[in-house]
Amino acid sequence: MSAKLSKKLKDKYEAIHQDVETHLEGLLHSKPINYWDYIQTDALLNLQVQRTVFPDEKVFIMYHQISELLFKMILSEIEQVAKSTSLDTHVFTDKIMRVSRYFDVLTSSFSIMKDGMDVEQYNKFRTTLTPASGFQSAQYRKIEFASTELINLIDNRFRKTIDRNSSYEHAFEHLYWQAAGKDYNTGKKTYTLTAFEERYKEEFIRFTKFYQTNNLWSKFKGLPSDAQTNKDLIKAMRHYDFTVNIKWVMAHYNTANHYLNIGGETAEATGGSEWVKYMHPKYQKRIFFPDLWTEQEIAAWGTNI
Repeated sequence: MSAKLSKKLKDKYEAIHQDVETHLEGLLHSKPINYWDYIQTDALLNLQVQRTVFPDEKVFIMYHQISELLFKMILSEIEQVAKSTSLDTHVFTDKIMRVSRYFDVLTSSFSIMKDGMDVEQYNKFRTTLTPASGFQSAQYRKIEFASTELINLIDNRFRKTIDRNSSYEHAFEHLYWQAAGKDYNTGKKTYTLTAFEERYKEEFIRFTKFYQTNNLWSKFKGLPSDAQTNKDLIKAMRHYDFTVNIKWVMAHYNTANHYLNIGGETAEATGGSEWVKYMHPKYQKRIFFPDLWTEQEIAAWGTNI
């Protein structure tokens, strides 16, 4: 070992009041790392627990597990922006394009679901999934909270009656995805929504308290005025907004329609939601960065696809 490397190791461990000799001695007893240990392959490949005997249920499970891993990657990138105290347009643009590429993967991957599962098998094993629903993905809800201000996630029907001074509890009850767990006309909650809130509501509140002022939209508006006119950054943010709130949503919508439109009639989702009104962007017009779009673009949101 070179004297320079030895000093760096000594300095590293002294900084945390540790004896470098003890740590070096530990290396004598440690095993070499293998790919399967590092990736935890055995644990990962044993997470697919089916509820039925249909082979395509395993495709369904693994697809959603992969999606959740990608959501975790997205949240990691957004967190770096949220906690940065010295953002510049280059770093901001790079991070936005990273999360866009993750969503590009998610969008294109819907063909695995749409064309990679037998419709008859799906419509049999899906009955065992009730009352679970895809809207119960807590990580995706966190991505939304971390991307924009809460006001932009309010159900479009109530957006004009809620402002930034409304209590979080009141705003939470009117988030757009609540429509996936309520009777669209009466507002009565389903078991699916109630269980989701019992599991995650307090966690969401803690999460949102930080991201309400540190989300991507707020961080952008906190940049110097010249940075807010940077063409590359604006292009990247518009790409992200369109990718998440139109392309990915419509890929999800078209896949759901493929399996749930039976004989010309729309079947109810496993969670009991009116999924068309909840999912289609033309109804909710969820837009992360509204000031980056023209009035005409917002009016036509989700219709020209």
